[in-house]
This record gives sequence, C-alpha cells and structure tokens, in this order.
Amino acid sequence: MSERIADWTKGEQAIVYQSCGACGRVQYFHRAFCAACGTADPSEQRASGKGRVYAASLVCRAATPETKAHVPYNILLVDCAEGFRMMAHGEKDLAIGDEVTVQFVPFAGRIVPYFTKDT
Repeated sequence: MSERIADWTKGEQAIVYQSCGACGRVQYFHRAFCAACGTADPSEQRASGKGRVYAASLVCRAATPETKAHVPYNILLVDCAEGFRMMAHGEKDLAIGDEVTVQFVPFAGRIVPYFTKDT
C-alpha cells in the first residue's frame, strides 16, 4: 500500500480523495480498495477545493460542549470539482447551487474545511 497524503483529518490544510486506476471512479474517505470495483490501493490526490453546494443545513443546537461556541453553523454537502461529494462547514448564507471554494478554519479544537461563496 502506498503512503497516504496528509489531509485536514491529519491537521493539514488539504482535502484528499482517491481515484481508481482500474475503473476511473473517485471516492472520498480513505479506503484500501475501490468501493466501485474492489481494486486494491486506489491512488490519492489533492482536491482543488472548488465545488458546488448540493445541500445546506443550519445547525442551531450544539451537539457537544466544544461546538456550543460555534452555534449556529452551516453544514453542507458539496459536490467537489473532482467528482466526489463531501460534508463540510460553510458560510451561513450559502444556498443550493452556489459555487464555492474551500478555506480551513478552527472549529471545536480542530482545523476543518469551510466553504465560502465564489464571487
């Protein structure tokens, strides 16, 4: 298995996805195999950070004591330019269909992807 590229889950300011050399599918969340065809060890690549809002939900109740200071906050599903969908934080005024770009911000003691509207 090849060495993994560090991403936001490891404290780096990057989103990493996988691409299968056999079938060409992309997937988000690291796996040791392609979820579509089962081929072992898909390659990892850094995402551009560009995408379009698929869904948005304003969170108005803190799930944990650490998130209380951030309420209300927006949780998004973003269709990323590379072809995968991910969940992330974003500006409160984002709407379905908005073109967005990622930044990385502190949230409850971690650095998380945070999408802002393209101008």
